[in-house]
Amino acid sequence: MKHNPFNALTAAALAAAMTLSSFPASEAAIADAADTEDVVFATDFEDGDASKFSKRGDNDTSIIEVIEDDKAPSGSKVMSISGRDQSWNGPSLSVEGLLEPNVKYVLSVKVKAAWYNTVCVSLQHTPGGSDEPQYTNLVKGVSQGDYVTLETSFSYGDAEKDVSIYIETNGEANDLCVDDFKITLAPNKLDKTLTGLKDVYGDMFKFGTATTVGEIAPASTKELVKHHFNSLTAGNELKPDSVLDKAACLALAAEGNDTDPQVTLANAKPILDFARDNNISVRGHVLVWHQQTPLWFFKEDYDENGEWVSKEKMLKRMENYIKNVFAAVKEEYPDVDFYAWDVVNEALTDGGTPREAGFPAESNRWEASPWVKIFGDNSFIKPAFEYAKQYAPEGTKLYYNDFNEYMDKKDAIVKLAEEINSDGHYIDGIGMQSHLNVTNNGENTPFPTAGMYKAALEKFSKTGLDIQITELDATVNDQKYELQAQYYSDIFDAIVAYKDYVSAVVVWGTTDDQSWRADRDPLLFNKDYEAKPAYFSIVDGITPSTATTTTATTTSKTTTSTTTATETTTASSATSSATTSATTSGKQEEPLYGDANLDKKVSVADAVAILQSLANKDKFELQPQGRINADCFDVGDGITANDALAIQKLDAGEIKGLPHYSATPNK
Repeated sequence: MKHNPFNALTAAALAAAMTLSSFPASEAAIADAADTEDVVFATDFEDGDASKFSKRGDNDTSIIEVIEDDKAPSGSKVMSISGRDQSWNGPSLSVEGLLEPNVKYVLSVKVKAAWYNTVCVSLQHTPGGSDEPQYTNLVKGVSQGDYVTLETSFSYGDAEKDVSIYIETNGEANDLCVDDFKITLAPNKLDKTLTGLKDVYGDMFKFGTATTVGEIAPASTKELVKHHFNSLTAGNELKPDSVLDKAACLALAAEGNDTDPQVTLANAKPILDFARDNNISVRGHVLVWHQQTPLWFFKEDYDENGEWVSKEKMLKRMENYIKNVFAAVKEEYPDVDFYAWDVVNEALTDGGTPREAGFPAESNRWEASPWVKIFGDNSFIKPAFEYAKQYAPEGTKLYYNDFNEYMDKKDAIVKLAEEINSDGHYIDGIGMQSHLNVTNNGENTPFPTAGMYKAALEKFSKTGLDIQITELDATVNDQKYELQAQYYSDIFDAIVAYKDYVSAVVVWGTTDDQSWRADRDPLLFNKDYEAKPAYFSIVDGITPSTATTTTATTTSKTTTSTTTATETTTASSATSSATTSATTSGKQEEPLYGDANLDKKVSVADAVAILQSLANKDKFELQPQGRINADCFDVGDGITANDALAIQKLDAGEIKGLPHYSATPNK
């Protein structure tokens, strides 16, 4: 099945037709309000007051005051931070009494460093159930003695404690000046009349996203996830550094047992609770990885300054860690469908060899592996899968996950999978991370090409293992969104060509501003939750599945529909065999109002067919009977976007039937 190439006119027709009038009144009011900047807190320091900002504890040597600056971006005064001794010293703003949890905010500020330096706005927060604060870099910029504007969005959950926003540097602890500090409510332009991606692809594979606790905290993000995705991956909260309970490990080690690592799911709780409460399946990520695993996990008595443990002890720790993680999810979330889990992540270099031995640090570009330090090679991988197969929840499929999987590394991945299953079935599938680039090195040349990507799919499909696209994003420079849309369309053409081997596609993040590659807008939705051209390019030409929910099974193809799925075809040929005789014989049937695609039912797929036809009649021509059926709003006025809107209202339960007339609203 080939996608139709992205058509800007089609996207424009879809966007124009799906207006706010199809929202419930409360959502329309929210969307209207989003067009007006809603300031929560702002100061340009012209009143001489910087009292809401404080230094970061008694060990912070900063002196915070308001001073005159003839180069101030606005007015004549700025907040000065001098006497800094450490790069983390600086002004901190507590959110208590100022902001609210579960709300998305936009922060903008202008910062100047005394000389070339990287300045950063960060968030300090302590997750619920933990006493250890976490520090999240929100946005960075380079100041060369001038003011740079930093803008970012952020949120935090209601279980998080001691939340504050602070400004720091990544280099020298030199003086800083700050001006025009402003926090506003983030706009919410989510259009829930658009077909959910999980519904478009529901009869092919799961369509998921990754999120962090902070990212999913706002109600607006939760609505986006519920509307478009039926799989969730915790971006950080199920990695070893979030799951390992250091205090409990040390307590047990003090009793003479340092081979039974203790775990907690507290950091992942908001994500897992949300998945449970909304019947969304979960991809576990990740058990064994050289990064985001604390150094003490590999040392005697869990002492990061201690000796490295032996292979034998590390194998025992690995087994017990995997066993305890899976025991925790079985006990605490028995109703969550953990349909997949990445057992080992990124164990191969681009050349297909084991990583260098050591602990990941800036000096080795974060690429060294403590696992290789202990084992000397990648011999730890097969036992990891053996343990995971033994302890995983029923129905959970196990994956090896890696990046640059479309390059020469793909041969090494295939060889590794064969070695893991050389004497049994331990690995179920291969995870293709798929961190892609539309404008590689600033040029309008994508990397990888769609042909390279398809070749990797072909290679992996021949292993007989399942394939999941686990971390998909595609960066673009200079807001070349139509170029990005075409690339996404080409990549999905390749994925759909191998849909019989692919059980899940997961994009890495919800909106551009929350992406780990936020500076290059890599996702399908922008910071205001609006669908980008890339969204339209991957739904264009696909008839949405009739499935409204998907559940995992224990088969190798993990996604099955709970209702009968429609045949996947292009919109211009979306007619079922049951209607062929009626449309080719020239006989006019009694209208089934709304059934524009002649599949004998009325659904959002018919609205899409109408909008595509309006955008490009020659390309998406409706059959004669389909045109009669499509005229379902103010019958006799011809086919307009209002006909598609009427179908959407019927689907949403806002009206009771078709045809519908403007003189009798909500009948």
